[in-house]
Amino acid sequence: MDYASLQQYWWFLVSLLGGILVFLLFVQGGNSQLFSIGRTEEERRLLVNSTGRKWEFTFTTLVTFGGAFFASFPLFYSTSFGGAYWLWMLILLSFVLQAVSYEFQHKLGNLLGTRTFQWFLVANGIIGPLLLGGAVATFFNGSNFIVEKNNLITDGMPIISRWANASHGLDALLNPWNLILAFAVFFLARALGLLYFINNVNDDAIRRRSRRRTAVNAVPFLVFFVAFLVRTLLKDGFAADAVTGRITVEPLKYLTNFTEMWYVSAALLAGMALVLYGIGRTAASETYTRGIWPAGAGTALTVCALLLCAGWNGTAYYPSTADLQSSLTIANSCSSEFTLRTMAYVSIFIPFVLAYIFYAWRSIDRKKIDKAEIAKDEAY
Repeated sequence: MDYASLQQYWWFLVSLLGGILVFLLFVQGGNSQLFSIGRTEEERRLLVNSTGRKWEFTFTTLVTFGGAFFASFPLFYSTSFGGAYWLWMLILLSFVLQAVSYEFQHKLGNLLGTRTFQWFLVANGIIGPLLLGGAVATFFNGSNFIVEKNNLITDGMPIISRWANASHGLDALLNPWNLILAFAVFFLARALGLLYFINNVNDDAIRRRSRRRTAVNAVPFLVFFVAFLVRTLLKDGFAADAVTGRITVEPLKYLTNFTEMWYVSAALLAGMALVLYGIGRTAASETYTRGIWPAGAGTALTVCALLLCAGWNGTAYYPSTADLQSSLTIANSCSSEFTLRTMAYVSIFIPFVLAYIFYAWRSIDRKKIDKAEIAKDEAY
């Protein structure tokens, strides 16, 4: 592959990781309903141990997503992670609270009490999806930053990018359209969490409550997501000239992207259909328990397609609202050809890693979690 193809390839990998990450937020979505689905301490412990089998997958994917961005598009990493650090620090803090809560809630000498750590899990289940959804929305709505590459040759100021205000990322939550996608991700994570409980927990009461609440969370998800998608298709986008790299505002840019990239549109439509199928069949059937799989695969496809639309086809994937020409594109923010090519060789091993994850997942879920397992005290 040439340099341009390598850039496109790595944006695809980053987009795919983003899609998988949003699917794995079912852990957070499930935890956010810990007290509404689990009515007794025994039931809550069932739920905690159900998501506790998978929380490492979500955390590891979040770290891998950030690491892939750092390695392939370092200017985005330094701009967003370095400038919008309050937003990312809140996200990371909520995930750290999650890890601590799983490990210490039933430890001897726990001074805070089990319920306190369970509320920490609920907090992560709310804060994590909301803030991640808001962060992803900035790929379409822009952020307030300035990039000055000439600073590299300026004595005493070797900082390429800086945030243009003192909020350092929290201003993303002031944009109502960012909040709309944030709530879409939040309710999707809750719906996926319920589908996961139905599939993973062998308890009739929990499955019955989860099935009833699936549609309750699916409806607001659809409302928020469709509103964000329609507005995105009709709004102005940010186009990058292939020769000069100059950024311009282009009417209906994202609609044009989906029109010209039919395969991305097909992935988006297929993903949305799978999500609706998984949720709809689970809500309609008293015996169907495998809805997490079509809905999860559909989530990954849908998010991946949205991120591809944000970056491919000559689009600025991280627009700047402070200085249009500071907007980041795949071409102006990526690593060197040598770095991308070297990492491309390493990426050959990705299918083997995915195969191992699939094997580990099946091994963990070979037996559905039930009260008998919790009674053995082989649990969180």
